Amino acid sequence: MSDDHTATDTDPWARLARLTPARIGLGRVGSGLPTREVLRFGLAHAQARDAVHTPLDGETVRAGIAALGFDTLALASAAPDRATYLRRPDLGRALGDEAQAALAARGDGPVDLALVVADGLSARAVHEGAAGFLAAFQPHIARAGWRLAPVVVATQARVALGDGIGAALKARAVVVIIGERPGLSSPDSLGLYLTFGPRVGRSDAERNCISNVRPAGLSHELAAFKLDWLLTQAFALGISGVSLKDGSGPALEAAPDPTKLGPGPTGQPPA
Repeated sequence: MSDDHTATDTDPWARLARLTPARIGLGRVGSGLPTREVLRFGLAHAQARDAVHTPLDGETVRAGIAALGFDTLALASAAPDRATYLRRPDLGRALGDEAQAALAARGDGPVDLALVVADGLSARAVHEGAAGFLAAFQPHIARAGWRLAPVVVATQARVALGDGIGAALKARAVVVIIGERPGLSSPDSLGLYLTFGPRVGRSDAERNCISNVRPAGLSHELAAFKLDWLLTQAFALGISGVSLKDGSGPALEAAPDPTKLGPGPTGQPPA
């Protein structure tokens, strides 16, 4: 690549850089990076740190979910604050005493599905994407006829917190919708973690993950389509995790517009 400060259309790196948010073809000034790239890197790093440390506005998130017609329930993990949560991942996987009491007092269940919206490592991702994803997934729930527990909005939460929540709500499966660890180009990414037969002690090998759910990644509609397919198969086969492979590709290819069509009860697109 040339030493020019500005890449041109004749530079193959410039053409590649337009196809990805990854930091490629940045150019150089002498032996260093151009000032604009140093500043862009600093901004991305600051955005990633903010995503990790910004607290979840649980009331606003619950209001957005409730506006879609879902019942909601607010819970917290055993981590008392953000600093402890970041130092002690084990506490983020365990329910706090108040949360356990609140779940025990409900007497809900059995249900087919428990949905947990968790701050994880990016409250920003939840603020910007959780309600939008649930709006996209809502028609799939209705079409399948799944019995749903109240949507839990959990703070200081890790993925495994969903195991205890799902078990307490007597759910056949739990899906944790969580803010993913931010990268330098993706501080707004949601991850969807599906576990069949939730109980405390499940391992990550027993979960299916759909990641990079965000405007610049996997759309809400496509993520909802894939989650519907995986849930349908999990319920039919009684498994999740490494034993359940994502075979939704043919169904997506058969759909005239997979961003608008959801799968039917068998995991296939409507005729």
